[in-house]
Amino acid sequence: QVQLVESGGGLVQPGGSLRLSCAASEITLNFHDVGWFRQAPGKAREGVSCVSDGSIYSANSVKGRFTISRDIANNTVYLEMNNLQPEDTAVYYCAATLYLDTDCLEESEYDYWGQGTQVTVSS
Repeated sequence: QVQLVESGGGLVQPGGSLRLSCAASEITLNFHDVGWFRQAPGKAREGVSCVSDGSIYSANSVKGRFTISRDIANNTVYLEMNNLQPEDTAVYYCAATLYLDTDCLEESEYDYWGQGTQVTVSS
């Protein structure tokens, strides 16, 4: 059974950093398109950053602050988050798909999802 497991969330002060990890079992992430999404309380889930066919895409709200990367040896995808702000507070999810259609920041494109990890940015 395919599993994606996120970790690395927590409480951080504004301006701080976190690195989220998405570890996979039963699939090889390097052969999949992978995205990070987030859902804040009362809001719809939104795409944050994704990697597809070697290209990286990021939401405007996180450009220059968040970086997605692959760790092939460990079958893991990371989301490095810097200069975190209170508006980044959300549950963060990773997702994977073997066949991406058009937009890797669109959640409907993905087949596999993790359970999420909470990121809270507060002083």
